Amino acid sequence: MKTVQALMGLRGRVAVVTGGAGHIGSAIGEALAECGAAVVVVDRTADACKETAARIAAGHDVQTMPLVLELADPASPAALPAEVLRRFGRLDILVNCAAFVGTSKLPGWTVPFAEQSGQSWRACLEVNLTAPFLLTQSCAPALAGSGHGSVINIASTYGVVGPDMRLYEGTTMGNPAAYGVSKGGLLQLTRWLATVLAPKVRVNAITPGGVARNQPAPFVERYLQRTPLGRMAVEEDFKGAAVYLASDLSAYVTGQNLVVDGGWTAW
Repeated sequence: MKTVQALMGLRGRVAVVTGGAGHIGSAIGEALAECGAAVVVVDRTADACKETAARIAAGHDVQTMPLVLELADPASPAALPAEVLRRFGRLDILVNCAAFVGTSKLPGWTVPFAEQSGQSWRACLEVNLTAPFLLTQSCAPALAGSGHGSVINIASTYGVVGPDMRLYEGTTMGNPAAYGVSKGGLLQLTRWLATVLAPKVRVNAITPGGVARNQPAPFVERYLQRTPLGRMAVEEDFKGAAVYLASDLSAYVTGQNLVVDGGWTAW
């Protein structure tokens, strides 16, 4: 029987993290690197992508690769596996983390329902749902060939439950319909892929709760009142979940949604 340390080890494996220069994406990249994985940091902003890859490489004695991609471009996902295989010769872990979120600067986005635009709806679904579908599709052969193929989709509590709009009263924050729909779709895509890509590739999801990012005080106070653990998340809270689902710690786990929300959805 292998030890827990052996099961969580990722030395020799290669992980692709989309949105890898973002808050949650970079934390996940750090976590996988800490366990020995080489990390491909995929993001749309070249400087942030390169800086994150360099920081992970320097801090954890692993190889990294910055890869600048615009996931709204349907051709981008198809090009990714060849780039990774050319550099590393393998691909073991795919983390679909890139997304339009509540703070994204889209017209017709964080506005009342009557003002939400079809343009922002389509843009959201393209990045939050279509891109993970296309990326997983293009990476599936390499993941299947690795012997440890794992896909992790980063969803949201708003893919599980509806929004409580009272949280946002008196603030400029909002909750677009497209965001929750895209994340709910991503959870169903997780279950669908888990059965179709088995037994060679495991597919699971992490559902984060609200992450502390200097939100307005009224929002934070209301959020904490609804959270059993009494605080918002920080990026570190998702590192353990990512390592678990990426590694052989979860070798018999697929099609699951690991909710990391401080108990938000338990009430």
